[in-house]
Amino acid sequence: MAARAEDQYTARDIQVLEGLEAVRRRPGMYIGGTDQRGLHHLLIEIVNNSVDEAMAGRCDHVWVHIAKDSRVTVRDNGWGIPIDTHAGTGKSALETVMTVLHAGGKFGGGAYKVSGGLHGVGASVVNGLSEDMWVEVRRGSKIYRQEYERGLPTTEVRAVKQSLYAGIDTGDKAATGTTSSFLFDHEIFKEVDFDSSILLQHLREYAYLTKGIWISFIDERSDIDVTYYFEGGIQSFVRHLNKDREVLFSRPIYVERLGEVSVECALQYNSTFNEATFSFVNCINTIDGGSHMTGFRTALTRVLNDYARKNKLLKDDEANLTGEDVREGLVAVVSVKLPEPQFEGQTKTRLGNPEVKGIVESAVADGLGQYLEEHPADGRHIIEKCITSARAREAARKARDLVIRKGVLDGTMLPGKLADCSDREPENCEMFIVEGQSAGGSAKSGRDRRFQAILPIQGKILNVERARLDKIFGHAEVAAIIKALGAGIDDDFDLAKLRYNRTIIMADADVDGSHIRTLLLTLFFRHMRPLITEGHLFIAQPPLYKLLVGRTSHYVYSEKDRDEMVERDKAKVTNRFKGLGEMNAEQLWETTMDPERRILLQVQIEDAIEADTVFSNLMGDDVAPRKAFIQAHAASVRNLDV
Repeated sequence: MAARAEDQYTARDIQVLEGLEAVRRRPGMYIGGTDQRGLHHLLIEIVNNSVDEAMAGRCDHVWVHIAKDSRVTVRDNGWGIPIDTHAGTGKSALETVMTVLHAGGKFGGGAYKVSGGLHGVGASVVNGLSEDMWVEVRRGSKIYRQEYERGLPTTEVRAVKQSLYAGIDTGDKAATGTTSSFLFDHEIFKEVDFDSSILLQHLREYAYLTKGIWISFIDERSDIDVTYYFEGGIQSFVRHLNKDREVLFSRPIYVERLGEVSVECALQYNSTFNEATFSFVNCINTIDGGSHMTGFRTALTRVLNDYARKNKLLKDDEANLTGEDVREGLVAVVSVKLPEPQFEGQTKTRLGNPEVKGIVESAVADGLGQYLEEHPADGRHIIEKCITSARAREAARKARDLVIRKGVLDGTMLPGKLADCSDREPENCEMFIVEGQSAGGSAKSGRDRRFQAILPIQGKILNVERARLDKIFGHAEVAAIIKALGAGIDDDFDLAKLRYNRTIIMADADVDGSHIRTLLLTLFFRHMRPLITEGHLFIAQPPLYKLLVGRTSHYVYSEKDRDEMVERDKAKVTNRFKGLGEMNAEQLWETTMDPERRILLQVQIEDAIEADTVFSNLMGDDVAPRKAFIQAHAASVRNLDV
């Protein structure tokens, strides 16, 4: 008789991964992936450990060094990882921390009152994903070292006479502390390397969020040597975020309450229409907010309404200010530090501790209320801006009702110019936003009608960075995009109602095309951000040239590729495409729209804080920061392959 299926599945089929082998087999479970973001996660996890020392009051300087071969060394002047024997493992505490998952000083609460880090697994995960790593601990007058290869110790923990590392001169500041040095495993992280500009943003945030800490960064690959220190902490952070904006009052409002759960908040209003509020828990950026953000927003709305009523700035027959009204033009940083944060999800994007809401709400309400009483002129400026926002909101409500409730939310009145696809399953569908009638016509003729929709737009859409909602809803091209996508806008945005799994911006590869892409990206970033964060927004890459090698046609997407083919294959340039409209339907399909051959760039937000600043500089009213940005990036723009 044939064996039953269940008889073929036995204990022999159950595999137990020892040590850090699970990390190497499934790195995405621990660091999110093996792309550049995952690689950066390794460095940040080691830095987190040093910042935790600073938050515990045991460290005031962290050094980060990237060598020419991309080896990373992180050093601090904290107490150093213990090197005595751990009772549970029988190994030294250092080896336990570096080779055992979920081992560290952050679980019992004795060594660290608050900490960041990846739930205590950071150092061991970095070790498991490195070709080689070594850690030195300075305690008293002695140096102790252990070395590893791909997570496995190759030496015992031993006292050494001299450090392996002399790349950073720490003077007398590093008499004690920990030095961790690793070379990431190129078998796991293929064709990626560290981006110093992204890392600098992270390190600057750490310096803002941790008072009294110096963070030095050296990158030998690009000759960078900088040190961050901000006496004002998160007040300096808010000033930095507002540095190119017209502010309503000169100094940010600052609130602090120390305790088991410590709360810091700094806020300042500017003349723009957008909110830029960023929240942190134990120096971790909680991009999806959580209970601390709920407490902050509740307090802000309540205190400003109470102040406006008390001082007769709101008339008796006027409705209360809403949360939207009080957050227009607001820049704020909310930072809480607590012993046992409960994050929703491994990536720590949202704080779940319910008790934190009341603590933050109470702290912000008391601090903001006191500030307004002591600074009545600032209070009046804030309330006047909020009332102006409320009046604009009412005008926007009428436009919103017309555009959204009658158009998108009930699924009717799709834009007349939208050439929809036949498939009604959003997961299978994609929509191209195409500039110009000519390109739109070619795209409609060349597409696969089953799953590809085409929305042509005329010229450059409204710059939403400089417009209130009533203007946004009243703009025909923006309204068409909102209707076609079907998911709404701002607080009404609902991914479950999105009509297309992929939204693809398809514009010419020239200056005007770049401007149109930037305007569209501004719209999506400011008012439909989940479209980006959840991976639904893409940019099409049309070719620049058509070349002929013998009788075979080739399309290339950069000047560099063109030159290489001309030199290597003696190719002949037959077409220089100045715009999408110069391609016929067949060419547009085979180069830019065919899923089997096209190149799509997925739009991602590596750092929301930096993205907010860039959009404000490039698309805001102030000319000076835009000019400075263009001048600073002129060389890279000239060399950009679009």
